[in-house]
Amino acid sequence: MSNVFEFTAGKPYPLGSTLSPQGVNFAVFSAHATRVELCLFDASGHSEIARLPLIKGEQHIWHGLVLGAKAGLLYGYRVHGPYMPELGHRFNPQKLLIDPYARSLQGEFNWSNLHCVELPESLVDSSSVRELDSASDTPKSKVIGLTPYDGIKPAISWQETVIYECHVRGATLQHPLISSVNRGKFLGLAEPVFIEHLKSLGVTTIELLPCHEFISERFLVDKGLSNYWGYNTLNFFTPHREYLVDNDVSEFQSMVKILHQHDIEVIIDVVYNHTAEGNSFGPTLCYRGLDNSNYYRLDTQNPRNYINDTGCGNTININHPRVLQLILDSLRYWVQIMGVDGFRFDLAPILGRQYSGFKTRHAFFQAINQDPILSQVKLIAEPWDIGPGGYQLGGFPIAWREWNDKYRDTMRRFWRGDSGLLPEFAQRLHGSNDLFEHNGRGPSASINFITAHDGFTLADLVTYENKHNLDNGEDNKDGHSENYSANYGQEGPCHDIDITAMRLQQQKNLLLTLLLSQGIPMVCAGSEMAHSQHGNNNAYCQDNKLNWLTFDNHHYAHPLHAFIKQLVAIRSRFLVYKKQDFLHHNDPDFALTWLSAHGEAMKAGDWTNESNQQLGYLIEPRASIKQQDALLILFNAANDTHFFHLPARDSIQSWQLLCTTTAVKELRADFTSSDTIAVAAKSCWVLSAVIQEHVDGTI
Repeated sequence: MSNVFEFTAGKPYPLGSTLSPQGVNFAVFSAHATRVELCLFDASGHSEIARLPLIKGEQHIWHGLVLGAKAGLLYGYRVHGPYMPELGHRFNPQKLLIDPYARSLQGEFNWSNLHCVELPESLVDSSSVRELDSASDTPKSKVIGLTPYDGIKPAISWQETVIYECHVRGATLQHPLISSVNRGKFLGLAEPVFIEHLKSLGVTTIELLPCHEFISERFLVDKGLSNYWGYNTLNFFTPHREYLVDNDVSEFQSMVKILHQHDIEVIIDVVYNHTAEGNSFGPTLCYRGLDNSNYYRLDTQNPRNYINDTGCGNTININHPRVLQLILDSLRYWVQIMGVDGFRFDLAPILGRQYSGFKTRHAFFQAINQDPILSQVKLIAEPWDIGPGGYQLGGFPIAWREWNDKYRDTMRRFWRGDSGLLPEFAQRLHGSNDLFEHNGRGPSASINFITAHDGFTLADLVTYENKHNLDNGEDNKDGHSENYSANYGQEGPCHDIDITAMRLQQQKNLLLTLLLSQGIPMVCAGSEMAHSQHGNNNAYCQDNKLNWLTFDNHHYAHPLHAFIKQLVAIRSRFLVYKKQDFLHHNDPDFALTWLSAHGEAMKAGDWTNESNQQLGYLIEPRASIKQQDALLILFNAANDTHFFHLPARDSIQSWQLLCTTTAVKELRADFTSSDTIAVAAKSCWVLSAVIQEHVDGTI
């Protein structure tokens, strides 16, 4: 190996590889290393052509400048230091390491013992694997110089946001009208036909499952499966290469820019709670080899063991300032360089957990709150993990929104027919103020959803009472066992006309409730075409038709597609859904009345009657709101038809039917304020009325 590169001290900032007129500067953090070598590779990535010792500067930053180096240079690190797992140190210069700040990677990762520094004794003596060089099967970091994002962002308010959660690959892989080269890729999402699909639904924002470079766990590869969802991050700056057409990371930028040109925002799902290095038997690819005791949270009593609040083998140590910096730098990179509009944080309580527990004033939250870039983007928390105090729904800072699983479970149970749920159903429908109003947040703090990538699809929720996960190879033990689902007479697909009709009607009920609730609605991709995973409620490892959406020339004709479009239009029409604050009895703009089936305000006995499964939701604009109709939604979750008396109001002469969830087309569209409506079993009606202004100007 010959060193033909001119090498100088360079600078300790910025971290990562940085192009300059002089060459490429390299900087990496390690507090406990004794020596850090920059390893350069030829264009193929197969031959190591130089090892250059970095200089240890202030604050444990190792740095150096390769004069004359240009974009495209491939590199990695070899880091020397003590191998003392009992003290938390796992250094091994035989393991080539990816730059934590790498902006691009080249070369494939292949599972083997080459990457390991410790293995179960039953398999092999660990000292032998520590002597194996891992460079041949480790991706190389690649120097690039991507220019900042220069598109115009839609800047859609939270109150106008409708989220569509989707998987990059699964959303377009089977779309016949998307060019074959772009199917399953970032660019596939930016093709006109897919944008047309989003716009036809009324979607304002797509939320993409993990886009960071990720790898599959070894136990999945050994079973012939893969980590399809992508919650196993290898690098926090690099777009997942399988979603690129030509391994050009600017393709992600291009996708975002095109979507923005059509007023569609992009939120990405990010996994800053753990990495793909797993537990002590996992691969050494980056952080473990750079400074294991600082990058990860270790058991203070036995530093050989990783704290596993994620269930994935390790937990990122966000309490260390350099790890916190890494995550913040990554977030800013995706906003400023890649152009995204926000983030959904997987297992978010980990990001606010100190050794003493979850803190809303954790340095991570404080840093984002004062950051001029990150404080202006959309921030969504998955507010639970498996660590101590891991359920934090409603506990995040004021700028954050949260996935509301209480909303999900309540709505599923209500429409399934569970009794005694009316008070909580109303509270969730109205924005869950019991969860979010305590710290000054409004209804938009609640990300409402019925289904997401994790769990049953909407179609399966009304088709299966039990999970069917045998394809995952875990004896059907994985995934949630209580899904609050129902099959309405037969498990799985059937040809019974009545069962099929009820299943469609229940999907409509759930969608109507979702899109006409206070809060931010999130629709899971495939709901609009009744996509099924055949009862698999944990399809994280199924890269096949279980997850791939089936588009054909008739998908726009599916009744759920038109129904979602209709509901989004209704939501956009009524100003009450644009309110920033919760609606209470003294609201200056709107009057809210909960109605019994008698058309009168609900009484205490109506709320406490456990057999009561009927409710009216009436929103009337006050005089301060001009040219706005009243909105009335009638819910009947019972197994039989119930008659609703329309509310008598002097200011309302007639009601107009906007939509129902029943399959039977209503013969009437207009009703007087004294009419009685027969609302069929397990169905909803939505009506509107013009508010008549009196001569004196009152309503």
